[in-house]
Amino acid sequence: MPDFPDGTERAVIVQQDFGSGDAQEAVEEIRLLVESAGVSVSSIVRGPGRFIDPATFVGKGRLQMIAAEVSAFEATLVVFNHELSPAQERNLEKALQCRVIDRTTLILDIFAQRAQSSEGKLQVELAQLEHLSTRLVRGWTHLERQKGGIGLRGPGETQLETDRRLLGKRVKLLKERLVRLERQRVVQRRARLRGGALNVSLVGYTNAGKSTLFNQLTHADAYVADQLFATLDTTSRKLWLSDAGNVVVSDTVGFIRNLPHTLVAAFHSTLESVSRADLLLHVVDSTSGMRDFQIAEVEKVLNEIGAGEIRQLIVLNKLDLSGLPPALERDEYGRIRRVRVSARSGEGIPLLREALSEIAIEKRQNLDDRPPAGIF
Repeated sequence: MPDFPDGTERAVIVQQDFGSGDAQEAVEEIRLLVESAGVSVSSIVRGPGRFIDPATFVGKGRLQMIAAEVSAFEATLVVFNHELSPAQERNLEKALQCRVIDRTTLILDIFAQRAQSSEGKLQVELAQLEHLSTRLVRGWTHLERQKGGIGLRGPGETQLETDRRLLGKRVKLLKERLVRLERQRVVQRRARLRGGALNVSLVGYTNAGKSTLFNQLTHADAYVADQLFATLDTTSRKLWLSDAGNVVVSDTVGFIRNLPHTLVAAFHSTLESVSRADLLLHVVDSTSGMRDFQIAEVEKVLNEIGAGEIRQLIVLNKLDLSGLPPALERDEYGRIRRVRVSARSGEGIPLLREALSEIAIEKRQNLDDRPPAGIF
């Protein structure tokens, strides 16, 4: 049996392969997610999935394999790299005699651990409650008792109905608080961008190196760690470029495949900095074998939040690991399309600053060329 640190929760990961061709990468990603949550991976159960059992997601044979691994490693948690229905979770927990969670619950838990700002915590709680609301369904027998409660519920209301009502009230309160915070941020953003400064947002797959690049560019001290979703809260700093003046750069949460819709919706106000940017620095881990897939996943989320049409500059990061030299690439029209850098060592950063200066000057020229208001 592997040597686990004392007190560390042990998990068995379950990955069903449905012929998508990226099963190995999916397994590696879920392993990193579990470890990012502070849990040790004791075993991974994977295999071909020909169908989804409506009761337990996996067939009887696979369920027995999972049970054997749970017993052998004394695991207290089973993580499915899939989305489970409430009934499937309940049936699996009964069969395996341990906690069972799916991919969405795991990601929500990581977000809950990472959130630092008051707004980030509110957003995570909202996402968790909206996810929980889908779990309040028939079959929660311990909630179905009639309890008449004093001061909380009406006569004859079931515990399940009470939970739904109180959850709905809390969700409404959180949304109202987030709207107020969003209004405050809009005022702050207008003040910050007054004067037409180029507004840049860093986007990319989680762990691509966005925060390291942000720190390298702006000399900030944003939290950096070799883990998924190290950054949740948006941080903005001014970057001075000798040829173009100030540029506002924002670091944002990383994206991932199958990012839960509840998170995208809850983090709407945070991701708004992306949808209102003039330029997206799309940071890509150039050493990843799944580079093209990760780019496509980021594009998918950008389209979902209304940022799909914003100009992008691809930043191929981690050239210190790939061994390639710094470079600045242009398209057939002479527009800068890609910059190759190492956010860790600083190689290629002067080229990136040069690219930002060129785009900022271009924006200022476009503003100067606009006719005065009221002239047609």
